[in-house]
This record gives sequence, structure tokens and C-alpha cells, in this order.
Amino acid sequence: MESMPTFLLRPLPAALEPLAILALDLRWTWSHAGDAVWRRVNPDIWDRTQNPWVTLQESSQRRLDHVAQDPVFQEELQRLQAAHQRYLDDPAWYGQVHGAEGPHRIAYFSMEFGLGESLPLYAGGLGVLAGDYLKTASDLGVPVVGVGLLYQEGYSRQVLDTAGHPQDLFPYNDPTSLPLVPALDSTGGWLRVRLDLPGRALLLRVWQARVGRVPLYLLDSNDPLNSPADRGITSKLYGGGLELRLLQEMVLGVGGWRLLETLGLGVEVCHLNEGHAAFAVLERARTFRERYSIPFWEALWATRAGNVFTTHTPVAAGFDTFDLGLIEKYSLYSRDYLARLGITLAELLALGRKDPRDPDEPFNMAYLALRGSGTVNGVSRLHGAVSRHLFRELYPRWPEREVPVGHITNGVHVPSWESACADDLGTRAVGKDRWRGTLETLSEAIQACSDEELWTCRAAGRQALIQYARERLIRQLGQRGTAPEIVAQAAQVLDPNVLILGFARRFAAYKRPTLLLHDPARLVRLLTTRERPVQLVVAGKPHPADEEGKRLVEAWAAFVQQPTVRHRAVFLEDYDMALAQELVQGVDVWLNTPRRPWEACGTSGMKVLANGGLNCSALDGWWAEAYTPDVGWALGDGQEHVEADWDAREAEDLYRLLEQEIIPEFYTRDAQGIPRAWVARMRASMAQLAPRFSSSRMMREYVERLYLPAAAAFHRRSAQGAQLAQELRAWQRRVASNWSDIRFGNLEVRRDGSRLSFSVQVYLGEVDPQWIQVELYAELAEDGAPNRQAMDRGEEIPGAINGYVYQGTVSTARPPNHFTPRVIPSHSAAGVPLEEHHILWYR
Repeated sequence: MESMPTFLLRPLPAALEPLAILALDLRWTWSHAGDAVWRRVNPDIWDRTQNPWVTLQESSQRRLDHVAQDPVFQEELQRLQAAHQRYLDDPAWYGQVHGAEGPHRIAYFSMEFGLGESLPLYAGGLGVLAGDYLKTASDLGVPVVGVGLLYQEGYSRQVLDTAGHPQDLFPYNDPTSLPLVPALDSTGGWLRVRLDLPGRALLLRVWQARVGRVPLYLLDSNDPLNSPADRGITSKLYGGGLELRLLQEMVLGVGGWRLLETLGLGVEVCHLNEGHAAFAVLERARTFRERYSIPFWEALWATRAGNVFTTHTPVAAGFDTFDLGLIEKYSLYSRDYLARLGITLAELLALGRKDPRDPDEPFNMAYLALRGSGTVNGVSRLHGAVSRHLFRELYPRWPEREVPVGHITNGVHVPSWESACADDLGTRAVGKDRWRGTLETLSEAIQACSDEELWTCRAAGRQALIQYARERLIRQLGQRGTAPEIVAQAAQVLDPNVLILGFARRFAAYKRPTLLLHDPARLVRLLTTRERPVQLVVAGKPHPADEEGKRLVEAWAAFVQQPTVRHRAVFLEDYDMALAQELVQGVDVWLNTPRRPWEACGTSGMKVLANGGLNCSALDGWWAEAYTPDVGWALGDGQEHVEADWDAREAEDLYRLLEQEIIPEFYTRDAQGIPRAWVARMRASMAQLAPRFSSSRMMREYVERLYLPAAAAFHRRSAQGAQLAQELRAWQRRVASNWSDIRFGNLEVRRDGSRLSFSVQVYLGEVDPQWIQVELYAELAEDGAPNRQAMDRGEEIPGAINGYVYQGTVSTARPPNHFTPRVIPSHSAAGVPLEEHHILWYR
């Protein structure tokens, strides 16, 4: 890592210089081995911020000189420094298993990164997932480099006014107070990347954060050398209108790839976390084209093999789209850049349109990402199916099941979300590095934990959450100017022996955050019943422009202010990662009520697993594949509904689950005061689900299922001056230009017992038989894979030019009309239908 520029921090005493390196490594957001060291530097600042970088900056010179001379402190610092170096030097899982064969550099592009409140560059789940991804890459030693934007204000902070209405605040992210350093160029100056915009050049300063082993580079337009308007391009995350969004995505995609080229990192796999960074596929192809002196399309065939696109969007309206007029305004699509790409404007627009001939269709970034990538995946099994439905029109006449979108279910970085008690329990059972290996021993170790251990840990988490909620509630009520007697009562809210339900997320209508408020009187009875009471901790914030989401917040704010429930229900404002960590460590049951299938994955419920929390959720996102009756509770019937009264019916289902199953099970205790059935459910959830939905599992799947094949395909296509890429482009052009010549002749079917024999005539016109495959296809019911069987090319059809009889046999009891011959393109090195989607059916 580069040495820290001294203008960001006054010189430290020589004995404390290692602290600067440790403070700039964001590993402290999930590894707490150094907490005691930072507390000794300045306990007051540390306890308020939990931020080593701020602790160093805000401590007086006298205090720093004092600890520099403390021999006990020096001994602790040396131990921490040695442990940090061992972590960095450890080859970890990737180095041990794939170091020799795997890609040496993977670039991960994301519009937001949620690494912690010390670097607030996230809005919600997409960013938190990206942060967990980088942390996991570090722990497993995967050679990732992150690429994002440094926002001057980031996402909004929200407080409630006296009427309970959310007010949006945008505090400034002062880079000198963030754990960042300027990235330096070869001359020792500040590294800058240039983009050409209409009439001027945009200069992007580059900052670097360190996430353990992983560097994260952040592009920043707030450079004094830019115009005032251009300095504001990276002003706010998801702020402004479409024009600002387009500029930000140009900066991320084009600027991000130029940065990687400038750094000379030799990236083999480019992972696009959503379509925001899709312009990177163009810039990657352009630089490859210029390096190898080949046309753009051949360059795209070479580079897209190494591009991975992960979509998180469950509805088409969630894709970023831009009108032609806006796109034409910027030089990214002007003649100069098009000339460097080597394509026309129409060809470029076709990459982002369903119908290239429709001048009114906007440019879709998800389409560009998909057409520029060799692999596409959703973020849960259900979301994979939803995404295939969303993209099906790009693959006309292909069965929806064969739309080329797979899935890798998200996971969470458990060390970032695990409570101290749960961490201690897991460390004793398995070891400190349990989330950095292959996870096979975790389930067995959790199963071996006693009921007493699990229940004691759960109680500790509940108590810690209550203490945190009280302190936070006192602060927010005091800041709001609430009456002193109400503020004083906040110190007594919640009871550590009462069941806690948690609900926290972005407040959006499809998440139905007020479903539990459907019958307020019934909810009040649940909360206040003397024998088996319930407690509720609610948090969340809507998008600043989402007025409906703000009304949903107001509904909860009004409910918790009622004197009858004030001691049992709290709403904690300004939902952020720090609050989320406390919630997932302390709640007994995590509620999730999205309207299926609008939750792409939803990782919040995964974060309670290792802490012994249980899930009660609609069967959407990850819970649709995780749920079994022994690990939690399912809301609804697992189907999509449009009925006007469906929300009311699911609200009734939620009340029933609470009244008849969840609450009774929590309070049914044995002579030792332990709810044995509840603890058995906790154990099953922790053992079965925590390893399965950890980001360690997710990362290993990305490496082994996507990155290794993508890097290998990229190397094959780019070898020998991109010979294979040029061959593939020629194959694709010949197939496309002659596809209309293909037609079917007669079909004959014979049954012999359990065997069906098919014989069909195929006239290929100018299409070489080596370019296509004829196969039998039959759909299977529900989730079964379709039956695909290649047919053998037999004798030529007499009198025909390039016509053949294709034959195939299947063993089946199904009737012949279930099977249909079809012709599809075929090349051993091409992705069909992702890269070539022609298809012809017999009928």
C-alpha cells in the first residue's frame, strides 16, 4: 500500500506511525482485535465514533505523545501490527485452492459500497452487499479490486420532526476525515482520469481505500480544476435527475475502466454489480481494440467473455434508461468516441435496445450490460426466474427457462454482523477463522452447542439491543425537543425478558412496512398482553423523493407515540449500518413482508442467522429457497397475487402466526426456564442456514462457477491476436446473415416400446452444418429442466443442396407431440443464446 500523504494527517510520533496504516485499513470494521488499542489512544473519541481514523485525527498531540511513551500500549500495538501482517501474508482460501489457475485480478464495479459509517457511500442493500463482497474477498484472498465513486454528500440522513415526518439531511463527506488516501501516479502526483465532455475535459481525482487485502478506488469529480457544475457530478448518490445519473454512470463505467488501464492491473474478469457500470464494457472493448488493432465487434467478442453482470432488479421499471437526446448530448456517443469505438451511433444504440429499429425506445443500461457480458446472474433462485422473465423479449422464440440468466444467491459477511457473544460461541466451537474456510465443519459444531449456551447468548443479544435502543431513542427524542418526561421514560422502554420482533429496511410500498399495522388494536393487544407480551423495534427510511414511503414512516411514528405501547414499541430514526448491526444481533424474530416477487434477495434476514435470530418472512427472495418449517415461519402461500384484498389476507396470516405459533413457542419454558422448542429452531436455523447464506459461500460460488470460466474464456479468445474472437465474430455474422435460408421438411416419428425415434428433414441453404445444431426439445413441468437431445446428421436429402435428414431417439413414455425439433446456432466457444440467439422451431 502507498505511504500515507502527510497533508492528510499531522506527523505522528515515530512509535505511533504503524497506527496510520492500521487506521486506513477498513478491516477494523469487522475485526475487533484492535479495539483495545484504539480505546487506549483516546477512549472518549473511540467510544463516540468507533472510528480509528477519526480517533487519530481528533486526539491532541499531547495525548498521542503520551501513548507513544506507554510501554504497555507499545506492546499491544506490536501484537496488533504483527497480527495484521499475518493476515495480509496469509494466502487464504483462494491462494491455497485457486492461486495458480485462477484470474490474477478481478474488478468489481458498483455505484455504492457499504463498508461502515466511517465511509458512507451506500443507500441500501445493493451497497451493503457490495461492502460485504469486498470484505469477503479480503478474508478469502480473492484478488479483487473495487471501483466506485466518492460522493460529496452520499445518501440522505433522516430525522423525524415533531409531527413524525422524515426530514432529509445531507452532511458533507470531508475526504480528509474519511479513511482514504489519494492514489498517486507514476510521478508521485495525484492520479487523475480524464473524460471528454461537450466543450471541456472532466478530470476525476482518484482516492484509495484499503479493505484488508482489497484496494477500493473511488473517482471524485470535486476537483478545483473542473467547472462548478462538473464538480457536482459526484455530489450525491442517486441525487439529481437523469442527466446527472448518466454522467455518474459514464464516470463509473468509462472512467473506472480507464483507471484500471492506467494502473496497469491486467484485469481479467470485470464484474458489474448492477447495470450502472455497463459503459465499462464499451471502454474495455475500445482499449482492447486499439491494443490489438481489430474491429470493435471482434474486440467485444473477446472482452465480454471476461465480463460478469449481476442484476439485482426485480421489475423492469428499475432498470436505468436514457432518452436518445440525452445520450447524443455527450461526447461518449459523439463522432470522436464512436470513431475510437469503430461503430456507428445506430450500432451502439442497438446494444441498449430491445428493438434497434424503434427510435422512441430509450437506451437501457441493463441491456447493454447483458449484451456486453459472457455471464449473467440474478441474486436468488427466485430472482433468477424473475430475471429470465424480464429479459425474455431479448431472446424471441426461446423458452423463458432458457433465457441465459442464472443465479447465485447473495450472502452476508458474518463477521460484520455477528454479535460478540455469537462470535465467542463460534470461536470456542470451531475457531476464529471459521468463516474464512470451506464452512463444512460449521453446521456440526453448531449442532453440538448446548441449549443453555444458545439461550444465554440470545439473552445477551437481546439485552445489548435494548440498551442501545434506549440510548438512541433518548438522543433522537432530545434532539426533536420532546418533553423531558417523555425523554426520561425512554430510559425504561423494552424489557430484556420479552420477545423482540424487529422490522428494519428501506421504506418502500412494495416492502409493505405497515402490514403489521393493518389492525392497530390487535397489534396493541399483542404488545400489551400481561402473560405473553411482545416488543417491537422498527427502523427504516424512504428515498428522499418517496412521499408514500415517508407517509409509511409517519404511520409508525404515530403508533409508537401512543402511551399504551410506548414502553413496548420504538421507532429508531435514520436507519444506517450501525443501527442495523445492533438490530440483527438483538432481535428474536426478524419480520420481512415484501410483495412477492419484488424482493430480489433481501439479505437483512440472513444477518440474524448467526446471532440466533429467527425469520418470519414472505416467501420471496432468499427466504423462498431457505424456508423449511424447522428453521422459521413463512408468510403467505409462495405465489404472486394481484387481488385487492391480498395484503389484508397476509396481514391476517401474520397475526395468526404470531398469536398461535411464534409467541406461544417463545414463552413455553421448562423447569430451567428454557424454551426448548424455540432453541431447537434456533439451532436448526444457525446450523443449516448461517453457513449456506454467508458471503463465504457466495464468493466461492462466484469464483468457481463464474470467475474461473470467465477468465479462461477471455484468455482463449484474446490469445494469438484475438484469433478465436475473430473466428467467433465471423461465425456469428455468417449464421445471422443466412439464418432465414433454414427450413424444415417432413417429420417422421416411430414408437418402439418405450423408445421414440424422430427423423426430420432440414434444408440449411448457405448455412454450414457445423454452424448449427438440430435437437429435440420437450418442456418439463414446474421446476424440472427441459429435455434437450441433439439429433444426428444423417444422409443428404436426394436432389437437395445442403439438405440433410437428422435423426434422434429418446426413451420416454411421453407422447410424440411433447417433442419438437428445432435448430439453434452452435459453436463450442460461443454462448448460446446469450451471444447468438437465432432459433427455428419445426412448428
